[in-house]
Amino acid sequence: MRAMTESNFSYKVAALYHFAVVDDPAALKPDILAACEANALKGTILLASEGINGTIAGAPDAIDAVIAFLRDLPQFTGLEVKYSEAEDMPFLRMKVRLKKEIVTMGVDGIDAARAKGDYVDPQEWNAMIADPDTVVIDTRNAYEVAIGSFEGAINPDTETFRDFPAWFDDFAKQLQEKSETQPKIAMFCTGGIRCEKATAYVKAQGFDDVHHLKGGILKYLENVPEEQSSWKGDCFLFDQRVAVGHGLKESDYDQCHACRMPLNAEERASNKYVPGEACPHCYDTRTEEQRARYRERQRQVEKAAQEGRQHLGSS
Repeated sequence: MRAMTESNFSYKVAALYHFAVVDDPAALKPDILAACEANALKGTILLASEGINGTIAGAPDAIDAVIAFLRDLPQFTGLEVKYSEAEDMPFLRMKVRLKKEIVTMGVDGIDAARAKGDYVDPQEWNAMIADPDTVVIDTRNAYEVAIGSFEGAINPDTETFRDFPAWFDDFAKQLQEKSETQPKIAMFCTGGIRCEKATAYVKAQGFDDVHHLKGGILKYLENVPEEQSSWKGDCFLFDQRVAVGHGLKESDYDQCHACRMPLNAEERASNKYVPGEACPHCYDTRTEEQRARYRERQRQVEKAAQEGRQHLGSS
């Protein structure tokens, strides 16, 4: 998938989310599913009492119609949407799922709809993080941070977003030991959803001066010229592009399906890189049973490609 441009690409892809108070998610599910199916969309939408999150794809007019439908619902008028395009349909079916959380943190009682931090527009982000009194935190996972981040940002070195609360609890103690006054905290993530929920958690721990990058790294890379940018490296994505740089231009990365690490050209040239099975980051840490399972999955992916169909787990 690529950033939306004037083109003849067949499919428009919408990544969407909004934190909101949803009293009865189950009551919304049939109408949302019906709207998506009536417009021949495919993808996944998650519904929870804390809001909506998902990625859907279809014809451009159909995507626009469903986004308009969602924004007409009183809970989702502030729906955040990012668009890209695809040559082929990236999903196999349309699913609307009821979940406990739209982004899994694993902590009860976090109210990102009403108790989140303050938005910072991309054009104002540089000034905020340049302030030496601002604590800048990257809320993404370690394999994402590995290929790019904002200069000077703290890397929690987490494996999943579930690890963030425990990390921050320890980090908060360090902050309190250093100073009796609260710092200004600025957080960011890929598209805005994880850092938005992270700000709610941080505020629940008693910190008041908390901010997050509106629209995430992607909105920043889209809107801030490279010559003015404080971003270093590339931004990892959870789609077929793997990573993008300034202007949302696709970067030269692939991804190891065994350990999820993004791989540059040098790493792909290593004799420890076996497509679908292992890479220099995980070659020596996987059991033969795991490697056999990865090999079979790769064989199925290649077979599906030869037959002109999409493998169930390949998107």
